[in-house]
Amino acid sequence: MRTSALVFTAFVILLPASAQAADQLVTVTGQASVAAAPDSASIRIGVTTRGKTAREASEANARQMTAVTAAIKTEGVTERDMQTSRLSLQPQYDSGKDGATRLVGFQATNQLTVKTRDIGRLPDFLDHAIAAGANEMSGIEFEVSNQSKLLDKARAEAVEDAHRKAELYAQAAGAKLGRVAAITEEGASAPPHPGGVLRAAAVPIAPGEQTLRVVVSVSYELVR
Repeated sequence: MRTSALVFTAFVILLPASAQAADQLVTVTGQASVAAAPDSASIRIGVTTRGKTAREASEANARQMTAVTAAIKTEGVTERDMQTSRLSLQPQYDSGKDGATRLVGFQATNQLTVKTRDIGRLPDFLDHAIAAGANEMSGIEFEVSNQSKLLDKARAEAVEDAHRKAELYAQAAGAKLGRVAAITEEGASAPPHPGGVLRAAAVPIAPGEQTLRVVVSVSYELVR
């Protein structure tokens, strides 16, 4: 994990000399970021089957999906980490030489969004799902589970960054910093880290790092 602080634009508000010193403010923005390796991942895993009738396609899909779900559970994934994200049954048509369309069968699709909380087991998890009959995998997203603690660290560093810059502006204005008048968090971002489409478990998996950022605006009173 590494941290960094970035400089943002600041501005000074100096009121007329007749105003009270406490009414003179300097407002600055501070930013800090924390980089962390993801420790969990979500991925869409599914089964698509075809049959001459709707029942044939549906029953084949149910058998295959039941096997996939059982394989996923052997990797420690619980019910709360599995959610159906797509379920469909669609007729399939073909065009004849005369241009007329005819019904040739049905296609059933069942897709789960699965979260694994042990990213180190992700390759084995995908291997078992494919071996059990999963033939669709896409939309992998890597996540950092302890984002709140990391963002709190970034918040403290963002305020420190703002204080450092406020002191510089106060000195340049021939004043000293007084008490904090206001603190506003302008942004705290922890976006999901998407990965590419996986077509086989042999595809290398590189979770990389996520950067969590916090931006704050802090107003200080100026003392003459």
